Amino acid sequence: MSTLLDLDGVERSFDGFKAINGMSLNIQAGELRAIIGPNGAGKTTMMDIVTGKTRPDKGTVRFDGHDMTRVDEAGSARLGIGRKFQKPTVFETHTVEDNLLLALKDDRGVLATLFSRDDHAVRVAELLALVRLEDRRTDFAADLSHGQKQWLEIGMLVAQDPKLLLVDEPAAGMTDDETMRTAALLRELSGEHAVVVVEHDMEFVRALDCRVTVLHQGAVLAEGSLDTVSANERVVEVYLGR
Repeated sequence: MSTLLDLDGVERSFDGFKAINGMSLNIQAGELRAIIGPNGAGKTTMMDIVTGKTRPDKGTVRFDGHDMTRVDEAGSARLGIGRKFQKPTVFETHTVEDNLLLALKDDRGVLATLFSRDDHAVRVAELLALVRLEDRRTDFAADLSHGQKQWLEIGMLVAQDPKLLLVDEPAAGMTDDETMRTAALLRELSGEHAVVVVEHDMEFVRALDCRVTVLHQGAVLAEGSLDTVSANERVVEVYLGR
């Protein structure tokens, strides 16, 4: 696999506080990665920097060959980065199907318009199957459970055909069954997309069955399987032992 996202020596301070302190991290194309760490470890700021919401003070950030320190949030989306925040943001007064249609990456050319209707119907059907919402197709998004709204929003991001998905605490507020189904969905998405999941729920991280990066004080503290990082004395001291 080739490196898709590479952070090297990244630093970012806010009013004298170093939120990111020499962070170096790389994600391979198609990889599934979990990122864990205590509050204030730099997880959100790292995602802000990757998506162009925040500029680093030092260091390099490259995504698919592009210098991300010169790209804004809209530009990062165009380059193929999709970000899902913790609280789902779907169009609640629209149906599940219409939410996915609105999210589809669209070519506005004349020929594309002529052929798009059937193509869109096929793609929406694929997305509904992917996020396990075929039986809720004509329901309003407002009537979905919290977990189903999370799946719908993930489907809306996938509709944009991103190379990288950044997913923030998807398991928060879910039932145990929804949590496991979400882990299965994210595993299924990896390969075709790189997926980076920021999460606190260790059972969910274990279900992802992927490489884990532990952040602490704005830098990478440890990396490896969940079992490997869980056995790291420093990780236990600053995070897991709490």
